[in-house]
Amino acid sequence: MSICNREVEYISDEVSLTSPHNLTLFDAKEKFKTESGKELGPIEINYETYGRLNSNQDNVILIVHHLTANAHTAGKYQTGDQEVGWWNNLIGPNKAIDTNKYYVICSNVLGSCYGTTGPASINPETGREYGTDFPVITIKDMIKLQKALLDKLGINHLRAVIGGSMGGMQALKWAVEYPDFVDKVIPIGTPGRLKAQSIAYNQIAIEAIKNDPDWQKGDYYGSGRYPKKGMALARKIGMITFRSPESFQNKFGREELERKDFYTLDSQFKINSYLDYQGQKFIERFDANSFLYLTKAMDLFDLGRGYDSFSTALSRIQAKVLLITINSDQLFPPEESLEVVNILQQMGKWAEHYEIDSKLGHDSFLVEFDKFKFPISDFLNK
Repeated sequence: MSICNREVEYISDEVSLTSPHNLTLFDAKEKFKTESGKELGPIEINYETYGRLNSNQDNVILIVHHLTANAHTAGKYQTGDQEVGWWNNLIGPNKAIDTNKYYVICSNVLGSCYGTTGPASINPETGREYGTDFPVITIKDMIKLQKALLDKLGINHLRAVIGGSMGGMQALKWAVEYPDFVDKVIPIGTPGRLKAQSIAYNQIAIEAIKNDPDWQKGDYYGSGRYPKKGMALARKIGMITFRSPESFQNKFGREELERKDFYTLDSQFKINSYLDYQGQKFIERFDANSFLYLTKAMDLFDLGRGYDSFSTALSRIQAKVLLITINSDQLFPPEESLEVVNILQQMGKWAEHYEIDSKLGHDSFLVEFDKFKFPISDFLNK
């Protein structure tokens, strides 16, 4: 079992949580064909639902999560400690995504390790974990599996698709691939295609893991060894891109740890301790191979791939689009998102832009919930 997977017992029903679900899609005869041409089946998919589906089935909102998140977006569950859904402040009765009105679904993405089939899952052909035998997947593969889930649930239309970062990539891809299926999309802090600097950041994080001898070319399951140093370093690299320079300076400055020796090669500043802590937490909750596969999916993301041009892909969009950016985002700067908005507006599409004023950078959408309540609820209710 993956480091991510866990048995959960819910202790709060404040958002009409219907409990976590696990569903098997596809099988040995009817397999899931990835964009690369490789096939998978059966596929386990983990998802959660909140609120109630109305009689017209026209109140469904799909939440698509960011890189290392899971399907648990709202409510609380008990796993030794209480864990609150990562968007609990935005999803629930009378909140921005109001579960008195909407039926909210979030599924763990293909390739992850929180209950949906990924590299840490058992390959039915070998009886062992897939490891790096798992096929390279794309953002398109992720939403194709989400569409298969909705088909299985009998849902044939979405009021909206909402997500930040890698979730925003999925939201945009939904609008391009299934233009008749969704009314509105709200991508947050995301471009329409990954640019060179983001790919460069990802390369360093990927190499940090691959260069750890304990990675063992992805075949570390059951070995008693795990690429802890590589994973911790990858997370530290990510944390530097998730927050803005100003936020780091305001929080840590040049404050030092209590040490006897000032002249040392060891870490001696509080920012060093913070990054060490974040790296350690990441080791305990995520699978290294899943991180590699999902990061690669982001590298491959380009809405124009498979179409005559980037603009041709965007011309397929029929949904109303609200693209939210964060002015201090150094991972996906606002101008990268505005490329999408400007093209859509030139085509006469319904596309709006809302910029969040924040000092926290890319992570703002996971921290400063109050700043996101108005643009999301206002756009949904228009």
